[in-house]
Order: sequence, then C-alpha cells, then structure tokens
Amino acid sequence: MRPNGRHTAGASQLPAIRAWAMCLLLLSAVAMSPTTAKAAPTSQAAAATTHVYLLRGVLNIFSLGLDTIGSRLQAQGIPVTVANFVSWSSLADEAATAYKAGRIKTIVLVGHSSGATALPDMIAKLNQLGVPVKLAIGLDSVFKTKLSTGAERYINIYIGDGPGEPVRAAAGLRGKLDNVDVRGTGVGHISIDKNEAIQRRVIAEIDAAIMRSRAPAPVAEPGAPRQARSAAATAPARN
Repeated sequence: MRPNGRHTAGASQLPAIRAWAMCLLLLSAVAMSPTTAKAAPTSQAAAATTHVYLLRGVLNIFSLGLDTIGSRLQAQGIPVTVANFVSWSSLADEAATAYKAGRIKTIVLVGHSSGATALPDMIAKLNQLGVPVKLAIGLDSVFKTKLSTGAERYINIYIGDGPGEPVRAAAGLRGKLDNVDVRGTGVGHISIDKNEAIQRRVIAEIDAAIMRSRAPAPVAEPGAPRQARSAAATAPARN
C-alpha cells in the first residue's frame, strides 16, 4: 500500500507546483522587459507639450468637423485651440509666447477652407518670431495659396475639381510640401473636414509628428533649396 500512498501524495502536490511555475514565468517576463512601463510617460509628456491650433473657415459654421478632430485629440491628452481663421495673428502671438516660455515644444496647425488659406500667414509670423512649426495641414484651401516660409511638413488636402487649389511653393522654401488631391472620392468642400477618413488621416499625421518631435528638428531657413511634391490620395467616400 505504501507505493499507492506515495503516488497519491505526489498527485495532490501538482496544483501547487503548477501555481509556483506560473508565478516564476510571470516574474521572469517582468524582469526581461523593464522598459515597457516607462514608454507611456514619454509619449504622454510629448503630447502634453504639443499644441494644435485648428482654424475654422468663414462664419464659424462650415468647419465644425475641426471641433470633432479637436475632441479626439484632447481625448489623447493633446491640448487644442479651435478658433476662426481671423484670429490667426493673435494665436501666433500666443503660441510664440508659450513656446518661448517652454510650455509648448511642438506646434501643429490645421485649417479648413479660409482657415487653410490663413495657414501660410500664421507660419510666416511664427517663423519671424523665431518659432518653428512642426506640421501644418490644410483642408481644401481656397484662393491661390503660396507658401513662402515653411513648416517642417505642410500637407494640403484639396479637391482638384472643386474650389480648393494646390499650395504653391515659393522659391527658397525649405520643408516638405505635399499636395494631396482627393477628387473623385465623394468628399466635398463643406464635408471634407467632417469626413471620417480625412479626420483619421489628420489625427494620424499629428500623432506621427508628435513622435518625430522627440528628436530635434532643423528650423526652416531662407535661401535653402525647395523641396515639394504632389501626391494622390484614395480616401473612401464620406459616411
């Protein structure tokens, strides 16, 4: 009977042995990846020191998709300001003051319609104040928009067969300029800022810019070679 007794005792110890083994595996995994828990604060800090300025178009009633974009960015911990395009100059002053005080490290501009048309002026004023712009995104800029001083990256998403136009690069522009034509996707001038695919792209570009902001970027200087290109987009039709 003793052999059977020993066998029964060994079986009763199996659950405890398995529990100890699982604990050891979990402890080993934590020990082998000590940097996992430290990655989030860095991203949160970069987001908190970013500020996104969203410029609505005429009458403040046709660019409400920017409010949705702003709410989504705020949910990610990114501070935003949503205002009419006529406020671009005072907003540039506010951004410059916050940047020089160290409260803002990364500046992003987004505009729709006339708000997009005002972006080059806001960038120029910030550059004159010695403040770099990490990213600017225009949504169907109207009139003939010319970029004379650059953000690190400028994306103009426009409807080629509508009122929007490509942004032209002035001689000596430094920075990356992308003109993205979304004609044929079912997006219109009034709906482009509200289109889900466009909103996702804008937010993704902002998130990527924040990730790039962890490394120092060169400040735009006059007289440097121009770098510009055009691209085609295939955004799905609006909901």
